[in-house]
Amino acid sequence: QVQLVESGGGLVQPGGSLRLSCAVSGRSISIDDIDWYRQAPGKQRELLAYVGGGSLRYADSVKGRFSLSRDNAKDTVYLEMNSLKPEDTAVYYCHAYLNNGGNYFHYWGQGTQVTVSS
Repeated sequence: QVQLVESGGGLVQPGGSLRLSCAVSGRSISIDDIDWYRQAPGKQRELLAYVGGGSLRYADSVKGRFSLSRDNAKDTVYLEMNSLKPEDTAVYYCHAYLNNGGNYFHYWGQGTQVTVSS
């Protein structure tokens, strides 16, 4: 059973930083497998960061401030968030679209709240 568990959210002041973690259990993953989304109240879920065409890609809203990384030994993917703004306040989710037994499935973490406020 594949599970994704996020952690690292919290309250941070504008201009601050947070690092979110997405720990994957049930199988080994590549950084290519994991995307990060966020959803603010009253808004649609937004794709923030993913690997596309062999390159790390970011939404315009977070480009230059957020970055993806992976710890191979821990099967964990990180979203490093810097220069945070109040508009970054949202629930953040990691997601994977994986082949399991010949079929592809969407896997979502439970979400972690990020609040940027003074």
